[in-house]
Amino acid sequence: MAMLNLYSVSHFLIWFFTGRYILQHWSIFLLLSLGWEALELILPYEFAVEEWSNKFADVIVNTVGFYIGSRLTTDGLVGQISNTTSQNQPGP
Repeated sequence: MAMLNLYSVSHFLIWFFTGRYILQHWSIFLLLSLGWEALELILPYEFAVEEWSNKFADVIVNTVGFYIGSRLTTDGLVGQISNTTSQNQPGP
């Protein structure tokens, strides 16, 4: 089994959109991300059966997705749009 697979793409997208639109707290992200990987150890479903290297890669992919998504919220497009909008407002 490869370290990265199709589930890795879904992990990235889920955490990217979560970081971008829903959540900004790293502590909650870590709790949810690591908690899910721990839960997969006991789930009796095929998608949850994977090697340790894949679980480690999932955490890395989750972190990268959340980081990029949260950076776009605080430093990227949203910050640029709000700066442009506030500059176009009429003064006192």
